[in-house]
Amino acid sequence: MTASTGHPVAASSYDDLVDRVLAGDFGPDPRTRRISVAFTTRQAVRHEGRGSGYRNEVLSLRLAEAVGSCAVEPGELPDGAVDDCVGADVARLLEHESPPVRVAALDAYLMHALPHGPENGARPFPLPSGTSLEKSRARARAVAELVDAAPGATVLVVGVVNSLLEALRARGLAYVPCDLKGGTTEWGEPVRTDALAELARCDAVLASGMTLGNGSFEPLRRHAQRRGIPLVMFAQTGSAVLPRLVGSGVTAVCAEPYPFFWLDGGPGIIHRYGGVL
Repeated sequence: MTASTGHPVAASSYDDLVDRVLAGDFGPDPRTRRISVAFTTRQAVRHEGRGSGYRNEVLSLRLAEAVGSCAVEPGELPDGAVDDCVGADVARLLEHESPPVRVAALDAYLMHALPHGPENGARPFPLPSGTSLEKSRARARAVAELVDAAPGATVLVVGVVNSLLEALRARGLAYVPCDLKGGTTEWGEPVRTDALAELARCDAVLASGMTLGNGSFEPLRRHAQRRGIPLVMFAQTGSAVLPRLVGSGVTAVCAEPYPFFWLDGGPGIIHRYGGVL
C-alpha cells in the first residue's frame, strides 16, 4: 500500500482551525455568512437481524448550499439552540456556549468554503442502494479500509457501531469498543466508557466525529500524534472539519455529509481523505 497524496495540512489543531476560519484563511469572512435554516434529525435504529439498536440526534445548519452537522446524545441539545442559530452569522455561532452548535457552524462554513471534492483532497466512494443494514455494512467496509494496521493489531473504537466492529473483525483486527453509553456490543463484549484510559494498549484509533462535540477529540488527536499511531475518523459530525486536520494527528477521514446513509435507501456517496489504499 502507498500513501495517498494531494491533501495538504490545513490546521495544527481544532482550535487553530477555528482561529484560521475566523481570520478568513479558508474563504469568505464568517461574519458575513448567516445560517438560513437550522433543524434537528432524531433517529432510532435496529437493523434487521441485529439484537440491539441505538438512538441519536443531529443538529444541522444550512449555509447557502451547504449543510453542517453535529450529532449529540438524545436530549443533550440545549433548549433554544435551533432558534439561536437561525439568522445568526457563523462567527457568532463559533463562540456559542453549546459545543454542538459551534461544531455544526464550523462544519457548515467549511462545507460552504471547501466542499467535498478532488480539488479539496477528497476521494469519492459510492454507497449502493439497499436496506439500512446493507448500507451500514458498505460504509463500514469503506471506513475500515482506511485503518493502517496489520492483522492482530488492536484498534480503539470510540463510538460503537456494530457494522464497524464487524468490518474490523473481517480484517483480522482486534478492538476495544468504547462509548459513553456503555453497554455491550452485538457479540456481548463490554463497552468501555473511558476511551482515554484505553489508549495505551491500542495500536490505532478509529473514532466518531461525535468526539468533536463532546470534547474528547483533541486528547485523542494529541495522543495519536505523539505516539505516531493511526487515527481514523468516521464523520457524519464534522465531515468538512476533520479533513482539515489530516496530517496533524489525523491520518484519514471517511466523511459523510448530510443526508446520511440511514435517511435514504438509494445510492449515495461518501468521501475519503488521507490514509493508505
